[in-house]
Amino acid sequence: MDLIAWLLTGVVLYAIYLCLNERLRYFENLNLPYVPGVPFFGSMASAVFHINHISETINNIYKYNTKAKYIGAFNFMRPVIVVRDLDIITEGRFLSRGVTDTGGDLFEGPRALYCKSWTSKELKEKFKLILEYGRNFVNYLSDLPEEARKTIDTKNMFEKLTNDILSICVYDDIIEDSFENPKNESLVFGQKVTTSGSDKTMKLFIIRSLPNLMKWFNILKLFSNRVKRFFNCIVNTMIATQDEKRASRPDIISLMMDAQIKKGKNLKFQKLPEIVTYSLSRGSFDATSTQMCIIVHELAINPDIQKRLQEEIDDVLKRNKGEITFQALEGMLYLDAIFKESIRLHPQLPFTGRSCNNAFELPPALEGSEPFVVQPGMSLWIPAVAINRDPKYNNDADKFIPDRYYQNEVPVKDVSSLGLGINPRLYSNNRFAMMQTKLMLFFLLSKFNLVPNEKTCSPLSYSKESFSLIPPGGFSLAIEPRSDASVYTYSLLSIP
Repeated sequence: MDLIAWLLTGVVLYAIYLCLNERLRYFENLNLPYVPGVPFFGSMASAVFHINHISETINNIYKYNTKAKYIGAFNFMRPVIVVRDLDIITEGRFLSRGVTDTGGDLFEGPRALYCKSWTSKELKEKFKLILEYGRNFVNYLSDLPEEARKTIDTKNMFEKLTNDILSICVYDDIIEDSFENPKNESLVFGQKVTTSGSDKTMKLFIIRSLPNLMKWFNILKLFSNRVKRFFNCIVNTMIATQDEKRASRPDIISLMMDAQIKKGKNLKFQKLPEIVTYSLSRGSFDATSTQMCIIVHELAINPDIQKRLQEEIDDVLKRNKGEITFQALEGMLYLDAIFKESIRLHPQLPFTGRSCNNAFELPPALEGSEPFVVQPGMSLWIPAVAINRDPKYNNDADKFIPDRYYQNEVPVKDVSSLGLGINPRLYSNNRFAMMQTKLMLFFLLSKFNLVPNEKTCSPLSYSKESFSLIPPGGFSLAIEPRSDASVYTYSLLSIP
């Protein structure tokens, strides 16, 4: 009996293997160039098993056939068309007809709602709040012992900073200083959600690639029940507060409530899906703090760029007599160029995904081949990280050169926008993250120099164990008080 059971198991497994191999010939049957996949893991095996970081995996897919305008690949066993040609990507039909955002960006839906919540009026109101935290932040660093400033864990530092800013600006929570109390629940649970260990990375890949299967079987959980209860409590408290005040504000919770009402559902006291829980923290907490780390890292290993930014900061302080205003920050062209270059070189979304709703035709993938009709239901990937680093579109594409964007209006077709998503509106709606990042850089560089230490990873590379853009040993650098700080710096750091 045991022998028969083993034989049956072997037959079933072999049948599954044959089915998977047949699936991996999907693009061969369509006569399209494609990256060969392995059973179950498709083209993503190197990322799943930490052979490469996800960004390197996407880059290798992009380079597989450099003559093709688009190629096939497999997100696990789901076929995707990877579009390599920028003209196709930015062509109006691709953007506005036939394709919509899909799971290529794991957090697209919640992130889009988060972006819509920031109007110009809201930003100006929050700007005033963030000013106080900027001053407190720099004064905290000034009070640190000199030895402690030699090895700053910038990821931990910026997580504390963004946590406190988000607590008051997004969640309407009473601020609890994370620098004074690094064990507060908001910071601890936010870090639990966004820490990408190997086990969580594998789960994210599977949930992302097989969402319906995971939903049906409910076999993978990203977070503990305690973490989920904490974020559910935050959301439900915000909902109850809005109901009590009978007032709606353009924040993510109101937008989520409106979206649920349109579906005939009530968001109140519902348990949030894990993916939304992840998005609430990752989209506003982890992504912002990581981008801050990337920028200060690049400034530390490029002192000439850092010095030029400090000169712009000093000039703004001089013209505004020791103050920084919303308009002045918006007008800092070199700071803006630095932010955009950091997004181009280190996009936090290595690729974005689109799903075809209405059939449309792509030009031939290779010279001499036939046009290809994308059918409803097909998935398309836009490999932002690879396109951004393609020498075809940027000279010295692997170098950090903010002058690419200095005094230049970034057009829709410019590859830098791919780092924030292909939708041009999404780029403009990330203004809250951009504002707090720029403002914290303004305060930090007005008083300090950023200097590499023995733990600083140069050039910046990404840990293969993490989905995030984190170097193998983490982010670390030293900060030193500026001997040439502007005479107006004292006015900037003084509490009015």
